[in-house]
Amino acid sequence: MSVHPPHLYPPYASSLRRAPHELLIPLPHTLADDTGPVFGEGRLLPGDHDTTFNARVNGEPLGERITVQGRLLDSAGKPVRGALIETWQANAAGRYIHKKDQHPAPLDPNFTGTARLLTDEYGEYRLTTIRPGAYPWGNHPNAWRPAHIHFSVFGRNFHQRLVSQMYFPGDPLLAYDPIYQGIPDEKGRQRLISRFDLGLTQPGFALGYRFDIVLGGDAQTPRDDH
Repeated sequence: MSVHPPHLYPPYASSLRRAPHELLIPLPHTLADDTGPVFGEGRLLPGDHDTTFNARVNGEPLGERITVQGRLLDSAGKPVRGALIETWQANAAGRYIHKKDQHPAPLDPNFTGTARLLTDEYGEYRLTTIRPGAYPWGNHPNAWRPAHIHFSVFGRNFHQRLVSQMYFPGDPLLAYDPIYQGIPDEKGRQRLISRFDLGLTQPGFALGYRFDIVLGGDAQTPRDDH
């Protein structure tokens, strides 16, 4: 059984429109699939990994501070060094800074919810952010998305990219969420739930969560194929 969600999953209403309904046309492999662009440390600013800092205007963002740390691993369990990871999320009230997000919750002038970071020599990354809020969406009556953070991992070029979502332990909305439930394998779903880690928790500052990302093999992290 595949760990990745199918493109067409009727309980997730948007997939009925997004999923292909004709046979896909294979494209020939070209040199562009194996070359640039290449990302490096020089393209990141010192505070890009910290959403509580990188968008401040006149104060700190509102909400519960958290630290998310983990390792990026290949299919053999070896660390992937120097990989670019981008994250985006809703604010503590469950709203994105996007013109199409009309959820009547407040925006935070000191928070964009976006971060960029590189893995270190051990494949580790560290994100400091605000715990996102749940928000309503129009998939079905009284539908709410569980709190989550989107992760995008880039390889050597834009053709090599993994997009997934990280959830929080104990969230009751997971049982009602068709995006999460659309992953056919129970073990795969569990890999998208972060672990609370007291060792990562910073006294008086932020709770800590661990979330490892595996790019292949038996323990691979499910993609967000919807």
